[in-house]
Parts: sequence; C-alpha cells; structure tokens
Amino acid sequence: MAARAKWPTKLLGDLAEFRNGVNYDKRSFGQGIKVVGVKDFQNYTKPLYAELEQINPEGIVTERNVLQKGDIVFVRSNGNRELIGRSLYIDDLQEQVTHSAFTIRLRFTSPEAVSRFYAYVFRTPIIRKGLTAYGGGTNISNLNQEILSRLEVPFPKPTEQRAIAGVLSAYDDLIENNTRRIQLLERMAQALYREWFVHFRFPGHAQVKRVASPLGPIPQGWEAGKLGHHLIALETGKRPKGGVGDLTNGVPSIGAENIKGIGRHDFASEKYVSRKFFEEMHKGVVQDRDVAIYKDGAYIGRSSYLRDGFPHHECCVNEHVFLLRSSGHRLTQNTLYLWLQEPDTVQAIRGTNANAAQPGINQQSINGLGLLAPPAEIAAEFDLVVEPLLAGIVNSATRNKVLRRTRDLLLPKLISGVLDVSKLASETA
Repeated sequence: MAARAKWPTKLLGDLAEFRNGVNYDKRSFGQGIKVVGVKDFQNYTKPLYAELEQINPEGIVTERNVLQKGDIVFVRSNGNRELIGRSLYIDDLQEQVTHSAFTIRLRFTSPEAVSRFYAYVFRTPIIRKGLTAYGGGTNISNLNQEILSRLEVPFPKPTEQRAIAGVLSAYDDLIENNTRRIQLLERMAQALYREWFVHFRFPGHAQVKRVASPLGPIPQGWEAGKLGHHLIALETGKRPKGGVGDLTNGVPSIGAENIKGIGRHDFASEKYVSRKFFEEMHKGVVQDRDVAIYKDGAYIGRSSYLRDGFPHHECCVNEHVFLLRSSGHRLTQNTLYLWLQEPDTVQAIRGTNANAAQPGINQQSINGLGLLAPPAEIAAEFDLVVEPLLAGIVNSATRNKVLRRTRDLLLPKLISGVLDVSKLASETA
C-alpha cells in the first residue's frame, strides 16, 4: 500500500465547543442521574453505562451538563498523568448521563466533523502523548478548554472520516460483544457459587444434615476454618528502588491498579521491570491460575484471576499485590477466586483494616479469614461445572487483547492517511 499525503488540518476549536463537568461530593451519591467520572476512563472506547455511579442532580446538573450522542469526554485533571486527556465516546444513550468536574465535554459544531472519527483521532499515540504532557507529577496540571481548542487535528473529507471510523469501529463492536459475553459468564459463575456455597443447594444437599459451626449451621462434612489452612503460598512482589522509571518493554509488572477481576486488564497503563530484575525475583512471579488481591490502597480486597496466559504468559506483581495459591484439595483456585468476589468476603477483608491509619492488609489478616470448605469430592465436582465458564471468560478476554492490538496498529496509519482506507476495505472484503 503506497503512502499517501497527510490530511489537511484544522484547530479543534474551529470544529467544536467545550464544557467542564459538574461538581458534586459523596453526599450526592444515590439515585438520580448517571455520571461519567475519571474511574470510568479505563480500557474502553465508551462508558460502561451499567457501571456508572448515580448522583442527585438537584442544584447540580442543568440541561447544558447532560451528555448527547456523539459527545466526547476527556479526563481534565488527575494525579495519574497517564489518565490526563484520555477520552470516551458517548453513544447508545438510553437515559440521561452527565460528567464530573474532573472531565471536559467536547461537542462538534461543524457539520463536516464526524464525531466517531475524532474519537479515534484522540486515541492516536501522538495526540495521547501531547495531552498526557499536561498532567501528573507533584504539581498537577490540568488539561483545559484552551489547550483543546488549540489542538491541531487532521481534517479529511467527511466521506473518508466515516470510512475510517467504520473500519475501526468494526473492531470495537467485536470487542464489545466479547465484553458482554465476559459479563454474562461471570454472572453465571458467581450465581453457581452462591447456589452451592452460600445457599448449600449442591447436588445431593437434601440428604445431608446441617450441623452447628462457628459460621452458623453448615452441611455435615463441610469444614469451618481459616483461609490459611488451605493455602500453599501467599506472597507479594516488588519493583526496583526508585520505581520502574520509563521502561517501555521488559517483563510486565502488575500493580494494584490492574487488580479488577478476571479478564479485566488495562494494557495502556502497563508497567515493566527489566529482565535482569525479574530473573532475580524470588517471590511475586505469577504462576498459571494465581489469584491476586489488592493489598493496600483505596480498593483493598479487590481481586483478579491470572490464568491461561491472560493478561500475560510471563509477568510478576509489585509490592501492593498478594498472590494466593490453594492446596487444591477442599479449596481450588476457581473456588478461591469466586469466594473472594463475594461482597461478604470483601467486607471481611476490609474489616481487618478498619482501625488502621493507612488502608492495607497483611499476610496474617488474609490467613485468618474465616472460610467454609466443602468435602473434597464436592469441591472437585464444582470445579468441573464452573471451569468452562471461567475458561470462556479468559478466552474472550484474550480475543479482545488481540483485537485491540490489531486495531491500535491500524489506528495511527488510518488517521494520518498513510494507509488508504479504500484499499484496506477491498483487501479484506
């Protein structure tokens, strides 16, 4: 494919208008209008509307603050430099949604600007690098409306904008379908866990008597004990003194920010350690099917399941993450992960830290968590039932990883005009 001349450019301020989001505090949370906040700017092209917080709009939200289809929302301010300038495309609105004061909303006023095309423009490495430069460090700088208005952006013909957006959005549609499948499989796995381990409706339960235990009445043959009795490893990792620096390759090092559930990983915020440092690590090297827990910070108790090569076949964790490995007898890794997802378990973990000045959990508190374990034969039977669901989640997440990588390779070439979208369409037809 022959290289093409670059597109003509325009200032973004000549194509669009901007508005900052609304101020609110924790007292506003509850029922009302959904709100896009900084926490929603992860590895997504548009918000996961079902997961948005709600706030009371009274005295806060006006019609001017309500998002519309085709709007693009940017992170304006955050202590994490990598989030500054990250954007979300607003689509498929079925109810009112607003956005927080830490964000800026862009709305195109030019009829020649195709919003979905520019949603991809703002994700190209050169634009992302430019916007990220305005934030982070000790003195947090803000992205602002003036900076956005002076941003020089490519301006191909509307027909070419739509064609490029069509190619790239086809990848995003596939990613979204896989994401919905992940959510469905996860709900099914958690429902099965509750049926067997919370409501005790496992196969043959009607013939099993209930007996007293420290955790209340339980089926005969089940064991009320401590998590530590069922673990063969509980370890954390590390990173070099002074941090990971500006390494852009090496061995991926997973931090607390990426402990967010099975099949979920923000590859854009990946950190690395050198090969030499990794090979000298004695603990914290991820093994297949390790369960990881966020051990200190705002979200202690959150967990992930690292298995089947996702997110990486070779990786480690830093000092803010615990890796857990079970004996596999009465407690398997599948069951361990699902148990950690239960709200009561998360609450129990956080409760061990209730009186601490700094949020965090240690090995003693993890080992001491109360756990109800079934007989080995029931544990094995449950593992067989739930395994296809968990494997399906990771399979879909791995497909999404490949789709994102392919899309992101095409993205700058299509946006810059180096790759002719018409030739690409004909070659893939």
